[in-house]
Amino acid sequence: DGCEFLLVFDEGQFSEDNTFLLSEWLAHTPPEILSKNFGLDKSVLAKLPTDELYIFPAALPKSLEQDKAAVGGPRVQSPIQYTFRMGAMAPTIKAHGGEARIVDSRNFPAARNIAAGLLTIKPGGMRELHWHPNASEWQYYIAGKGRMTAFMPVGSARTVDVRANDVGYVPAVAGHYVENTGDTDLVVLEIFKASQFMDISLNNWLRRLPPEMVTSHLGLDAATIQSIPSEKITFAG
Repeated sequence: DGCEFLLVFDEGQFSEDNTFLLSEWLAHTPPEILSKNFGLDKSVLAKLPTDELYIFPAALPKSLEQDKAAVGGPRVQSPIQYTFRMGAMAPTIKAHGGEARIVDSRNFPAARNIAAGLLTIKPGGMRELHWHPNASEWQYYIAGKGRMTAFMPVGSARTVDVRANDVGYVPAVAGHYVENTGDTDLVVLEIFKASQFMDISLNNWLRRLPPEMVTSHLGLDAATIQSIPSEKITFAG
């Protein structure tokens, strides 16, 4: 079977065309240097590819246990875990309108410069109005369809429809929401260049302001303001 994977880099100018390739490196190293480095005869090194190998056919790997044993077993195993089964973890947040799984340096120490959220928004549900104070947000829509409005001062806003395989971007501190407009789950992966996932709920923020200030800005009376959820709900609907 084929293998599909999504690569995300924390450097916006990085191009996959600049990937560091072993075959290309050795092809640009003098044979006598390779011979001295590896302790191999030049006739053996003549078998090395003379150009880069990017995606190419190869033998299927053995079992994970066999591969680990082949490279030295527990003796050489890194103390740092570089994989995290995000889909298998219990939801960090679960509400009527959806659920979220959050991965960052707090539960995945190797993720020092990147944080992620895997959101599942139920039909009719939405990710509440919020913003991220510490990083811009990259989005990859895995399944379903939805709609998002992102707002930036002064008066700049854009509303877009999204569906599976779309990529979205929300600048840091831009207010936004994501709504499921379909009849199946909307699944979206959020990526942040930050060590920790942070968000601020508009509901929560409004309820932490003096009521008269909210009334002055929005024209809502005190009773109406009190009906706004006082805590972060994450998902509505």
